[in-house]
Amino acid sequence: MFRRKKKEEAVEPTSEPQAPAEEPGSAPGPEAAAGTPAIADNSVAEAAPADEPVSSAVEAEATSEASSPITKGRGHRVQKVGTVSSDKMQKTVVVRVDRLVLHPKYRRYVRRTSRFMAHDDLGATTGDRVRIVETRPLSAKKRWRVVEIVQKAAK
Repeated sequence: MFRRKKKEEAVEPTSEPQAPAEEPGSAPGPEAAAGTPAIADNSVAEAAPADEPVSSAVEAEATSEASSPITKGRGHRVQKVGTVSSDKMQKTVVVRVDRLVLHPKYRRYVRRTSRFMAHDDLGATTGDRVRIVETRPLSAKKRWRVVEIVQKAAK
């Protein structure tokens, strides 16, 4: 019932031009009492010609941004750097990523390790430092891809 009244008020056309709505908390001045529509008309008249070039400029910026490779719809992909711990599979390596976490009780840093299976076309071997990036699921456990070999393992 409440919504219906609002729609009816918005739909009803009025023959008289309405004064611009005042901001709440502002005191009505002599200009508001006189009902000077000239100020409102000037602002609308000045804004109307300026709207067309601005909108075309905005459209031009939007098309240039859409064509850039950064905003191609891929979003921000997480990258991690870790050490290859196993390369016994074909085109797949297991990468160990270490991070330091502050222990909540003892206030000391503890090393936590995560293992990721990553697709490897570059030929990384055990001990190499590699950069991996998240990607679409390639198999049941593979969701990462080796992007670069940061440092080769010492032989």
